Amino acid sequence: MRLAIVYLIGVIFGTGIAVSGMANPAKVLNFFDIAGGWDPSLIFVMGGALMTAFLGYRLVFARATPLLDTRFRLPSKRDIDLKLIGGSALFGIGWGLAGFCPGGALPALGTGRWEVFAFTGALVAGIILAKALQSAVAKRTRAAT
Repeated sequence: MRLAIVYLIGVIFGTGIAVSGMANPAKVLNFFDIAGGWDPSLIFVMGGALMTAFLGYRLVFARATPLLDTRFRLPSKRDIDLKLIGGSALFGIGWGLAGFCPGGALPALGTGRWEVFAFTGALVAGIILAKALQSAVAKRTRAAT
């Protein structure tokens, strides 16, 4: 049951990305091209996502527990550190250069375009590299103490 619900949520998200045109990197890149053919539609997509998230959080947190788990699992870390700033900057730079973010690239894999597969491959490689670096730093820190 849980897998079916997760799948359905993914289908709804992917459909929203496709219908809004955010699976098309040119549309996203045109949002960043203020001096050229600026396309403000991304603002409306983000606004709709923000309203949906706002209402969704209100509905979910009105419950004592989530539907598919015994408790809410919320992040406890609230500080702004170098990892957060660096990751945000890297995300923004990649989005601005490629026109894809991970949420938009995964539904766009269905288009079969090589650019989407190249981006997704680079995304996966970056995740693997980041995990390896985190592991190496943790090992070095443990060895030093």
